Amino acid sequence: MTETVRTGGCQCGAVRFRIKGALGRPSICHCRMCQKQFGSFFGALVTAPSDGVEWTREEPSYFQSSVNIDRGFCARCGTPLTYRQPGGLEIAIGAFDDRSDLAPQIQVNYAARLPWVETIFGAPVHDDPDFYARQEQIISFQHPDHETANWPQQGLKL
Repeated sequence: MTETVRTGGCQCGAVRFRIKGALGRPSICHCRMCQKQFGSFFGALVTAPSDGVEWTREEPSYFQSSVNIDRGFCARCGTPLTYRQPGGLEIAIGAFDDRSDLAPQIQVNYAARLPWVETIFGAPVHDDPDFYARQEQIISFQHPDHETANWPQQGLKL
């Protein structure tokens, strides 16, 4: 049987990880600290196996957001990466190269949610073809969603 290996990292590619073993339950957390860490409406996280995380480039920097919680991020580009608590390490779902099977299975701190978060996907869809044609012309300096043998320290923008 082959062991599952997952990869991911930050936007600029300075921090990359490899995870061997089964991931835990994906979740979203509505607490204010997760909202602030992710700069979003909630944080999406999945529990990593206790001894299965390997940092393949740099490791995250950490901010201690409460007495027993550290939140990891890339010091170069600011990408939120981890939630470290006494029970283990969780990794930001958006930081994985392949996120397709990491749909959240539970909501945490539901009482702290923004009340309108439940209706946002009912908003109209922006479907102007000219807008999307312009988007396709953008040159991204973000690390691709796969491992690379070499990646410039400053991304592609040297």
